[in-house]
Amino acid sequence: MINSICDVPGILVGHAQNTEGGTGCTVIIAVEPAAAGVDVAGGGPGTRETDALNPINLVQTINAVYLGGGSAYGLAGADGVMRWCEENGKGLDVGVGIVPIVPGAVLFDLPIASYSIRPDAEMGYQACLNATATECSMGNVGAGTGATIGKGRGPAGLMKGGIGTASLTVGDVVLGAIVAVNCFGDIIDEKTGKIIAGTRPEEGSEFQGTLSYLKQSLNGINPIKSNTTIGVIATNARLTKPQATKVAKMTHDGYARAINPIHTMYDGDSVFCMSTGDIEADLTVIGSMAAEVMSMAIIAGIKAAKTAYGVPGYAGE
Repeated sequence: MINSICDVPGILVGHAQNTEGGTGCTVIIAVEPAAAGVDVAGGGPGTRETDALNPINLVQTINAVYLGGGSAYGLAGADGVMRWCEENGKGLDVGVGIVPIVPGAVLFDLPIASYSIRPDAEMGYQACLNATATECSMGNVGAGTGATIGKGRGPAGLMKGGIGTASLTVGDVVLGAIVAVNCFGDIIDEKTGKIIAGTRPEEGSEFQGTLSYLKQSLNGINPIKSNTTIGVIATNARLTKPQATKVAKMTHDGYARAINPIHTMYDGDSVFCMSTGDIEADLTVIGSMAAEVMSMAIIAGIKAAKTAYGVPGYAGE
């Protein structure tokens, strides 16, 4: 066990990034087709193939999930994931060939370094080439390369966000989470209830909290609309497509435990769920564990985030 989503059997993870451009992408590959669901709770999402995951629709399994920076431009990275999947025989058989099913979501990191550099098909393809079953990198990597948090006071109050991952086991069931934390709000340590990273105050060392800045104006304050937290929860428990959708929805509680405020109009918060195994387990137990491990992954990612692009990180230089 490496305390990573890769602890879930049948999951591979790969990252690729352009450090100079301050952006990147992360791919979560299912070795065998995985039952999947999604829940989008933020007000400003950038997504692809999420309608395909609606339980009433045809597709029952997916081949990979793509997470990227670059806002809507960054969705192009999923084209490279599709190319890699096709080359490796992964996709839905449509008679004349296969169509890889690669849902995904993006976060907004365009202002952090270079507006014109975004994830593209080549970067998505490279992330697939980098994918392994032992990936546990965190912080300034992949989709978290240009991630920032704590936007309530503008550029002067930012802190560095990043990629986090974690896993939990109960009996034979394994749950893993991976998340790119790029939120408008602050990061809360669930154990202490205190802010550990977020909007930095003008003076002093104590966090005032993003909510305190919001309360200053009923018209709202958001000088930087560069947000969104996107993640994946995976398990070797057997889930149907509707059950995976429910687990994705419950996983948002993990977001809410670790991030405040969350699901704002400036965040496109999304969670995908992937089921790779056939172990029988109660849905409520799985959903509750999913929220727990997602909260763990968020905290881990922020604690691993290093100072970059002039933005201080929890982990320092």
